[in-house]
Amino acid sequence: MLTKFFEVHDDRFEKLALPSVHVETLFSDGRWLEGPVYVPAGRYLLFSDIPNDRVLRWDETDGSVSTFLAPSRNANGHTLDREGRVVACEHFSRSVTRTEHDGSLTVIADRFQGKRLNSPNDVVVAADGAVWFTDPTYGIATDYEGERAESEIDSRNVYRVAPSGDMRAVLTDFVQPNGLAFSTDGAVLYVVDSGSKPGRIVAFDVVDGADLARPRLVAECPCGVYDGLRIDRQGNLWAAAGDGVHCLAPDGRLLGKILLPEVAANVCFGGSRRNRLFICATRSLHAVYLNTTGA
Repeated sequence: MLTKFFEVHDDRFEKLALPSVHVETLFSDGRWLEGPVYVPAGRYLLFSDIPNDRVLRWDETDGSVSTFLAPSRNANGHTLDREGRVVACEHFSRSVTRTEHDGSLTVIADRFQGKRLNSPNDVVVAADGAVWFTDPTYGIATDYEGERAESEIDSRNVYRVAPSGDMRAVLTDFVQPNGLAFSTDGAVLYVVDSGSKPGRIVAFDVVDGADLARPRLVAECPCGVYDGLRIDRQGNLWAAAGDGVHCLAPDGRLLGKILLPEVAANVCFGGSRRNRLFICATRSLHAVYLNTTGA
């Protein structure tokens, strides 16, 4: 029997959740935590505390939490590129940046057709090195997670920045595009629309590595809205939601939930075996070991 932290909706979930584990709380002093990324070279996790304008660092070797970057320009989502460099979405600067190995900062994107971006939210890097990111208006809607401003683009898009630097809007009809993740083979891109009613996850075929086709609804969120998500090696989706983390089969069937007392914002796999799911949930950073690994 699984512990009280898990809610089973399909027998397949019992093969993914371990019966004896519990959800650990690693940190509980944030305002709105987001954007976790595990850095295997250093055995640490970076995560954003957006309203407090800082990126925090949880050290796997001793469990300590320290300030990694402050001010962080209200950084939100993070990922690693193919060279292990940290790529960040920044609300305040309205840009996507990359931290080089020498510590210098490279701006990947801050404008589209000469106009400032809204507030980049989440980001992934494809196998070919292209950077894909979402650009809703959450960071310019108030002064809490960025700086209040009018949208110059007047659209909330998903963008692809090619290794050459060429930037294209590949999706322009979402209300508030948010989390995104590639399937294990990179052939499908899952995109969250947290502004639709209800919030939803939509899948797209990736055509020639650069275009999106054949949109289809994967799931609608039954509690709150979906936010960040990641994919495991079996192709299941682990999506942050209002009552915790929902585990969905690739066809959208709800397999089970990791129940939390706070609204979950984003997740990532990490640890030495990539079988630990880190969860940013409102004020707290949680973690749980699973019987699967990140894709």
